[in-house]
Amino acid sequence: MVLTPEEWVRQHFVYFLLETKKYPKSLIALEKQFTINNRKKRTDILIFDKNGKHDIIVECKAPSIKITQDTFDQIARYNLALKANYLIVTNGLQHYYCKMDFENEAYIFLREIPDYN
Repeated sequence: MVLTPEEWVRQHFVYFLLETKKYPKSLIALEKQFTINNRKKRTDILIFDKNGKHDIIVECKAPSIKITQDTFDQIARYNLALKANYLIVTNGLQHYYCKMDFENEAYIFLREIPDYN
């Protein structure tokens, strides 16, 4: 594995999930492949809940990449297929946490994601 700037962000965010938020390693998948409109895509980090359902999608960008609406559009497209409860976008310097409001087709921005319970 090459330690690109994006990979550095991903590895540090996984560490945060494991050590600070106490998510079990067994529920975290890196670069999980899935299909949207017959095109193969992959999540940077996908976290499953206790029942094996998609719970959190994390999109990692290099620190030099500004987080924009396009970044949120990308993760939202992924979530059309995955239907995760939370979306996270990070470049290692800025972190955006959202809870999905499926009924109103909207994001609810949060200060942080919940600890694993």
